Amino acid sequence: MKIKKILNNSAVVVDDHGQEKIAMGGGISFEKGKNDIVDKQRIEKLFILEDQERYGYLQEMLQTLPEEEIAVSESIISYAEQELQISFNEHIHIALTDHLSFALERLRSGLMIHNTLLEEIRLLYPAEFQIGLHAKQLITERLQIDIPEDEVGYIAMHIHTARMNAGAQDTAAGMAAIMKDMVKDIEYMLHQPLDRKSADYERLMSQLKSILQEYQKDQPGSELNRELIQIAVEKYQTVYEQVEEMAENMEDEYGYTFTESQCVLITIEVNRLLERLGHSSR
Repeated sequence: MKIKKILNNSAVVVDDHGQEKIAMGGGISFEKGKNDIVDKQRIEKLFILEDQERYGYLQEMLQTLPEEEIAVSESIISYAEQELQISFNEHIHIALTDHLSFALERLRSGLMIHNTLLEEIRLLYPAEFQIGLHAKQLITERLQIDIPEDEVGYIAMHIHTARMNAGAQDTAAGMAAIMKDMVKDIEYMLHQPLDRKSADYERLMSQLKSILQEYQKDQPGSELNRELIQIAVEKYQTVYEQVEEMAENMEDEYGYTFTESQCVLITIEVNRLLERLGHSSR
C-alpha cells in the first residue's frame, strides 16, 4: 500500500493494488512522502468512496479543515459506533465533520445556534442524544469550546441518520418535524399547550413515535382489528374527525400518508390526554 498523496498528518491517499483509497490514522504520514509504504499498524480507518464527487470532497475537507476538528469528529464517530454496536458508512465522516467545523466557526464568531426540534430530538432519539452530550464534553476538553444543547441535538441527528443508513440528512429531521407539527395540532385539540418537560408530553412523543414507525402502510400485521377501529371511531367521533384533519394536513405538508389504524391510535392517545386534563372528549 503506497502513498499517492498526503492530505494531513493523519490522512493519506494510497494505492492499494491499483485501487485508490483514503487511509486515516494518528501520525500516518509522519516522515513519509509520495510512493512510501504505509505502516499498516497506523491505519485506523480506510475509505473507498464510489461516488467521485463525495470522494473528492472528502479529500478537500481533510486537506483544508483543522486537524484537531477532524480528530474530534472521528472520535465522536468511533464512540457512537461503539455505543450503538454498529458500523456507519463513509458518508457520516463527511457529513458530521463538515457540519461540526461550520458550527464551531459560527460559535467562534459569536453567532447563536437555535435548534427548533431540540426537545423532539431529545425524546425521539435518546441514545443518539447521549452521544451528542459526550461529543459536547469532547469538544470542550479538546477544542475549549462549549457548544450549546441546540448543537448537541444536531449532532444527535447526524448520528441517527447514520444509524438508519438513510443516506439523506432529512430522514430523521422529517420525522421530528412531523411530530412537532402533530403536537401543535394536538395542543389545539386540547385547548392548551403541553409542558415540554412533563410526563404527559414525554408519553405523547413516545406514543406518536411508536405509532408512526410500527403502523405504517403496507407493513404486515400493522393494521388494527376492524371491530376495534369501528368502536373507537364511534366512541371518539369528534376527536377522530380532528385527527383525520390533522393527518390530511401532514400529508399535504410532508407527503406522509396516515393509515386508518394510525388515526385511531392517535385518537385514543388524544382522548387519554383530554381525560387527564379534565376535558370532555365529546
